[in-house]
Amino acid sequence: MNYHIKDIDLAESGKKRIEWAERDMPVLQLVKERFAKEKPLSGKKMSACLHVTAETANLCRTLKAGGADLVLCASNPLSTQDDVAAALVQEYEIPVFAVKGEDDKTYYNHIHAAIEHGPAITMDDGADLVSTIHFDYPQIADKILGSMEETTTGVIRLRAMAKDGALKIPVIAVNDATTKNLFDNRYGTGQSTVDGIIRATDILLAGKNVVVAGYGWCGRGFAMRCKGMGANVIVTEVDPIRALEAAMDGYRVMPMLQAAEIGDLFCTLTGDIHVIRPEHAERMKDGAIIANSGHFNVEIDIPGLKKLATAVRAGVRNFVDEYTLPSGKRLFLLADGRLINLAAAEGHPASVMDMSFATQALSTEWVAVKADKLPNAVHNVPAEIEDWVSRLKLSTMNIDIDELTEEQKEYLASWEMGT
Repeated sequence: MNYHIKDIDLAESGKKRIEWAERDMPVLQLVKERFAKEKPLSGKKMSACLHVTAETANLCRTLKAGGADLVLCASNPLSTQDDVAAALVQEYEIPVFAVKGEDDKTYYNHIHAAIEHGPAITMDDGADLVSTIHFDYPQIADKILGSMEETTTGVIRLRAMAKDGALKIPVIAVNDATTKNLFDNRYGTGQSTVDGIIRATDILLAGKNVVVAGYGWCGRGFAMRCKGMGANVIVTEVDPIRALEAAMDGYRVMPMLQAAEIGDLFCTLTGDIHVIRPEHAERMKDGAIIANSGHFNVEIDIPGLKKLATAVRAGVRNFVDEYTLPSGKRLFLLADGRLINLAAAEGHPASVMDMSFATQALSTEWVAVKADKLPNAVHNVPAEIEDWVSRLKLSTMNIDIDELTEEQKEYLASWEMGT
């Protein structure tokens, strides 16, 4: 088996981590049990570009149980859990190309290795795999039945490709599933981003001015958690509706230039480029902390910050670099602007990834079944998958809900009855 990981001797530790996560992923376990019996992915080669975490490992085990011939590579240079990568190779015989801290060249070599597996189905977290196929391997695009995309950033990129007529592969926008963005993006990103920042810095959030750039589902979740821990939350936005929502949720809303003078901690969660720029950095307080929890590290203009700084001290703490400005003020950049929740912590808790990855697995099965019927476009997750996953999740939480009576069903389906 061809693979590239840090150290195969880490496998025992990784297996323990994977098994611990599995205990909190009951919905995915049910999917795995059915897949093992029915083998809906039998004979299908798959290439997945995802964060190599314990939760992802359980998704990979589910896909393999369904018959998939799977290869996994990292979707971010700093998000790999090296012991998990080792366990996937040694314990579960799934080829992995991922090393935490890999440079850009190695990162793309790993993506190329996954593509050269010759996939019929792909799975992406940020659209780097699909975009590399389009740029470097366009000849194989028409052989790919479909791809699943897990992130807001990736869906934005893929919709832009579809709009330009450049998309050559059908894509399922798993990120846009309500069983994903309402829970994974909000509660998963919210908690894990706070976790990553605290692990990297050991700061107390209570009383701090926390600037949240972007009020999508990820921004909402992070803002909610910071507020709950006693922070004074400020939101910056470009969307008037989201800005209005943030204001009505009780947060201060202002432009980044204004927030830059107030904030103690800044975190970008937008999916866009250069949200924090040198003109913002110049206005920040001495000791301000800057982090990112969007998929790519472009949300902070790091080259601009380096050019502005008179000195840079790397590694003043794990995942913390110090930038000294001409004024003498010091700013602290976390994890080189990479996803702070995965670079400095462990990513989302398994219980929330349970829904996202069950939706991923079932969407993969749907692509395999609907293969010859899907046009090259970005598709929503089928409603029946969403319903099944959410009902199963409620069941595993021992929560019952009401059912519509026949009278209620008839009323909702009719138009004749008024006041």
